[in-house]
Amino acid sequence: MDVARPDIARRRRRRRILYSVAGLGALVVITIGLSRLKPAAPLVENAWPDTVKRATSENPMLLNVRGNGTLVPEEILWIPTLSAGRVERILILPGARVKPDTVLVELSNPDVDQAAFDAESQLKGAEADMANLRVQLDSQKLTEEATVAMAQANYSGAKLDFEVNDELAKAGLVPALTLKQSKAKAEELAKLLEIEQQRLTISADAARAQLAVQDAKVAQLRAQLQLRRRQVEALKIRAGIDGVLQKLGDAAATTLQGGQQLAPGATVARVANPARLKAEIKVAETQAKDIQFDQRAEIDTRNGVIPGHVIRIDPAVQNGTVTVDVALDGPLPKGARPDLSVDGTIQLERLDNVLYVGRPVQGQPESTIGLFKIVDGGKEAVRVPVKLGRTSVSAIVVLDGLQVGDQVILSDMSAYDAYARVRLK
Repeated sequence: MDVARPDIARRRRRRRILYSVAGLGALVVITIGLSRLKPAAPLVENAWPDTVKRATSENPMLLNVRGNGTLVPEEILWIPTLSAGRVERILILPGARVKPDTVLVELSNPDVDQAAFDAESQLKGAEADMANLRVQLDSQKLTEEATVAMAQANYSGAKLDFEVNDELAKAGLVPALTLKQSKAKAEELAKLLEIEQQRLTISADAARAQLAVQDAKVAQLRAQLQLRRRQVEALKIRAGIDGVLQKLGDAAATTLQGGQQLAPGATVARVANPARLKAEIKVAETQAKDIQFDQRAEIDTRNGVIPGHVIRIDPAVQNGTVTVDVALDGPLPKGARPDLSVDGTIQLERLDNVLYVGRPVQGQPESTIGLFKIVDGGKEAVRVPVKLGRTSVSAIVVLDGLQVGDQVILSDMSAYDAYARVRLK
């Protein structure tokens, strides 16, 4: 027969309750402990570090800007047509060296040839009229001079008669009426002589005026003939300068062909001097504000670096860039030629007594960013706020947040924005 033991059942319930409470407490403690644990720091491989330095007068920080561009000739001549014409012959092909008088292309235009022939005929006719006018004026002059000579002779004879009669009248040998008649005749012939002399003078002035008019006409026709001859000569397109023929055709990449009809002013060729080149560099408009004339520059042709200086800054912005012309101060390396792609670096300023470091991937001038500073002997890196200042091509000024000798990671760490600490491999 079984005997009831209620105390044993109570002890068992109490033991289960205690175990449950103990288990629940342990779970709470474990949960709180786990919540206070820091997440494991991620591992970063191939980090790109750099050390903070201080610029000095002996080793300054170079404030530079960089841009891409091309080499272009300093002397380029686009050669147009003077008048319309048809391409008859192409004598020189692009790439050949030329002299100023080298004929590149020969054109033909019958209208230009006919105009030159007509101008020459008109000039010859005007010159013949000029010669005929000279003969006529010379003949008129001789006639006038003969008339004056005859009037002079008549006046001299009448004057002599008056003088003789005057002497005879004093002796009473000639009546007063005869003396009076001889005097009147002499005076009349004197006036006639004066009129003929004035007429001779006027005729000489008139002859000079007629000759001047005809001479002006001849000069005009001669100038017109010279113009027509230049138009004929201009049908032979010449290089104009020493250099290399770069292109036959217009700037729109149209190649000149035989038989092609060209309008007046159409571009026929481009000649450039390859020995005198400059660099045209495209600089971002945000970086071009500090560029000044005569600043030092370096042009990298990928086959050598050429020193230079700034000679022109385009006042206009095109596609977000400013064009800067750099004169080359050193000899050209092998392979340097027009339209060669180059990289240009312009030195804006030399800074000393400033902290600087290599430019981070996301580092912008005059901003504050978080950089990972290397600690614990290079095993870890912690994020620190860093205030940045002016920037160069590969370096940036540190205003606050770092000290000389600190090492920071410059590579892109945007994937670790959620972490304040990373491990380094």
